[in-house]
Amino acid sequence: MLTLLGNMLILYTICSNPQLHSPMYYFLSELSFLDIFYSSATVPKMLNGFLTGSQTISFVGCVVQLSAFHCFGGTECFLLTVMAYDRYVAICNPLHYAGIMSRMACLKLMATTCLVGLLHSALQTVLTFHLPYCGPYQLDHYFCDIPPLLMIACADTSLNETVVRVNIGVVALSSFVLILGSYVCIATTVLKIHSEERKRKAFSTCASHLTVVVFLYVPCIAIYMQPAISHPVLKIVAVFYTSVTPALNPIIYALRNEDIKKAVKKMAFCEIFSRSIAFCGEKHPDL
Repeated sequence: MLTLLGNMLILYTICSNPQLHSPMYYFLSELSFLDIFYSSATVPKMLNGFLTGSQTISFVGCVVQLSAFHCFGGTECFLLTVMAYDRYVAICNPLHYAGIMSRMACLKLMATTCLVGLLHSALQTVLTFHLPYCGPYQLDHYFCDIPPLLMIACADTSLNETVVRVNIGVVALSSFVLILGSYVCIATTVLKIHSEERKRKAFSTCASHLTVVVFLYVPCIAIYMQPAISHPVLKIVAVFYTSVTPALNPIIYALRNEDIKKAVKKMAFCEIFSRSIAFCGEKHPDL
């Protein structure tokens, strides 16, 4: 509920405030949208198992769950890289920011992240479920993911493990390095700014984004760069980046972003004020 309500609040705040209709908040709204579906791919089924005691999932359900999880997760990884590029252009090349990050350019970048995430998901899903599974069909995990599925396959999984490592190495590590490179350039530029207010605002925005990057990338790299083994710590790490991180993202951005906080306070004030006016305008039944 925290994940859903927090991300829906950010979406509503951005959509209802024209002042927030800028590239950075376009990407932030897509991040909130992805977090809703990313967590919904795994958490509802897990909670259903806790409540009903039924820990089973159909084969088709397993395919859909793995596909959706990697589609939204992969898209989010690429989106965070695009968001780092947006901050780099805004801080290091502000005079050309409006031309580089035009509305059409933002839409193309957002569509590209979705397309690449979909291709990543399709590749992993096809390779994983192309393997034969002879039983026992018991996953030592709380959702259908590649490592636990490879452990119950009755065929050679070396190709799949290699593809997973190469894929994660190319996607996660390269994106992570690009993001860190962007922030090195950003930090160098920000330190040259004389205005303390502008410097604080730039660092605050970048710190929020970098925190989200660390919370998503580090656990993913730790999970998928390992061989197909089962360990309680890996399952705890998986719970963190599938359940905790999507819930923390709205808090991180809401608490550290002044524009978001001001917009939320303004909406709350307007709602209370409008209700007060409506109440005062009602006629008392005894009058």
